[in-house]
Amino acid sequence: MELFDDENAPLYTVGQVAEMLSLKQAFLRRIDELRVVSPQRSAGRQRRYTRVEIRVIQQVASMADEGLTLPAIRRIIELEEQLAEVVRQRDDLAARLSEVSSERLRLAQQLADLLQRAGRERRQEEQED
Repeated sequence: MELFDDENAPLYTVGQVAEMLSLKQAFLRRIDELRVVSPQRSAGRQRRYTRVEIRVIQQVASMADEGLTLPAIRRIIELEEQLAEVVRQRDDLAARLSEVSSERLRLAQQLADLLQRAGRERRQEEQED
């Protein structure tokens, strides 16, 4: 995968993100301090944002414009992340349940076939006696 195709590549500086989103750099530093969005740091300790983080920052700015506090926004984001993880786990479990159900049906059919064959063999033995 190309670096520029990777949504999780930390490519954008505070100044670039501030300009892209028409935000003040101080706002970006504040949401980092409060751990609402915590970008990676370059070797020179400069914040570097990913495209995923930039989308989250857009949400943060929108919620802040609606009057929510940054701690409340952080909690909302945490809960959204937890919900996404629970949904992933549910989907994984549903897929696993489907696999197990298919295997159970296959084994039940196999058992029925074996019982049927055993019954036929028993009847043949009884007829031969």
